[in-house]
Amino acid sequence: RRANGVGSRSLMRQLAGLRSFLRFLEREKLADASALSAIRGPKLPRLLPKPVAAASALRLVDPDERAGETRAAWILARDAAVMTLLYGCGLRISEALGLKVEDAPSTERDMIRVLGKGGKTRIVPVIAPAIKAIETYRAQCPYELTPKSPLFRGARGGPLSPRIIQLTMERLRGGLGLPDSATPHALRHSFATHLLSRGGDLRAIQELLGHASLSTTQIYTEV
Repeated sequence: RRANGVGSRSLMRQLAGLRSFLRFLEREKLADASALSAIRGPKLPRLLPKPVAAASALRLVDPDERAGETRAAWILARDAAVMTLLYGCGLRISEALGLKVEDAPSTERDMIRVLGKGGKTRIVPVIAPAIKAIETYRAQCPYELTPKSPLFRGARGGPLSPRIIQLTMERLRGGLGLPDSATPHALRHSFATHLLSRGGDLRAIQELLGHASLSTTQIYTEV
């Protein structure tokens, strides 16, 4: 398969399929799958994060870049607020959309408590532009924002779907001439990369991102 030009990731998927099939045969007492332990999968190349350039990231979070769209002003403000949290605070999209109204930062409280992977919580400082973006959205949102309700609402008032932000990014990167790698998660990569390039402490960035291991954060030093 390798001689036929099949890549390492494809080989890994094919091996996984073979292993699953052979284990099924073994459970049915039709084959012996012990030889699987002797098969080693190919080594996969380490993929580096693909951050967005700082100037492009600032345009992505600017609602004025979408001034020509026929969408309600509060929706444009909402999307800008979400993406500002991703870039300005390094949140995952699930973390941003998981915020409740009572969690929202303000000029009096410039930090948020975030529920991350594995149910772990962390405290993240929120910069002034992100606070302003959230307050602009809240002032325009047509739905009642009670303390326990989701902070970010969909067009019909329900919780905002991550897919909506992904589609927003697709439209924006088309207009700004950005590559397909410019996704909502790329804004989180940009947060870490730009902080590190401006002298940010690696251990502090690890805590801000909520990485369990420093080795995960260290990959940004290779970008």
